[in-house]
Amino acid sequence: MTASLDIFATTSPAFTEVAPAAPQGPTLSLSKGQALSLAKAAPALTKVLVGLGWDARLTSGAPFDLDASAILLTAGRRVRGNQDFIFYNQPRHESGAVVHQGDNRTGAGDGDDEQIIIDLTLVPADIENIVFPVSIHEPGQNFGQVQNSYVRIVDTSNDKELARYDLREDASTENAVVFAELHREGGAWQFRTLGQGDAGGLLGVATGFGVQLG
Repeated sequence: MTASLDIFATTSPAFTEVAPAAPQGPTLSLSKGQALSLAKAAPALTKVLVGLGWDARLTSGAPFDLDASAILLTAGRRVRGNQDFIFYNQPRHESGAVVHQGDNRTGAGDGDDEQIIIDLTLVPADIENIVFPVSIHEPGQNFGQVQNSYVRIVDTSNDKELARYDLREDASTENAVVFAELHREGGAWQFRTLGQGDAGGLLGVATGFGVQLG
């Protein structure tokens, strides 16, 4: 079992940086706790797509509504306010830096089921992290009942997939998982994998990062 990461700590967890894939090679497959330098993977990168995919559970084939979100955090890993919580009911950040492309309620079809576009040039200067939680909408369902779930990051200028992280069994009993994050340090961005579950659902994750709900 991979060690747990404290995603709600006010300091950043430790990550192991990995080298980018060769330009003509296969997509880089990341494991939990790894980081990819986007400056090394794509030096001219300015805009990325974060895609989420999943398939219905094996047990009955009943559809699952998974929701991808983005939460913008300061250096202390907390939001500045509720405007920094981007989800299906608030799909666009006020800066224009983060835009949720819409909710797929079933996961049907090939490819990404939900996508979030991030313009790195528009991210506010006091934001150092953008975390990407994925939550299951229906009560009584968890990630142990979903197969082939993943998160990937794509350079939108050429549609090249820079890296992919496949969720395995680390969060099989939870109904929310923070899959990954974008982290800014010294003006450069990293894509970092977290894979940390939370039994409190999207509400638990959002409030853990300081979002005020209710």
